[in-house]
Amino acid sequence: MDTIANGEAGGGAPVHLWVVGVLATLWNAFGCVDYLLTNLRDPRYVARFAPDMIDYIDAFPAWVIVTWGMAVGFALIGSLLLLARSLWAAYCFAFAVLALAATQLYQSSTVLPPSMNNPASWLLTSVIWLVAVALLLYAVRMRTRKVLR
Repeated sequence: MDTIANGEAGGGAPVHLWVVGVLATLWNAFGCVDYLLTNLRDPRYVARFAPDMIDYIDAFPAWVIVTWGMAVGFALIGSLLLLARSLWAAYCFAFAVLALAATQLYQSSTVLPPSMNNPASWLLTSVIWLVAVALLLYAVRMRTRKVLR
């Protein structure tokens, strides 16, 4: 009963770890699906993109496509490792943030097409950054508290 009062589920992991882990996995799985469907040019998926957005993505150098894939891939792996209570989750989230920074650096150094240069796009970018950094900090905190091993 004391473990329930301390917010822990069976096995000593706090309940919030499972909540954060499941939500993070869903969020980051969507990022991976977006990456794959966009780069594979799934007709139904990219039909909702403005033509100038497709042209902009088509102009990405190879390293941007790689860092974009690394950002979403490491974030998903980090989420799964968080659920597995692995200390490697923090490292994966750190790599995801670094890859996100590299991708963002490219986007900041180019002229965005009109369909991507609007308040909704900037809000989405802000949310992505907020979630990525929050997951990194959360994993580091869980590692420090020895929840992740």
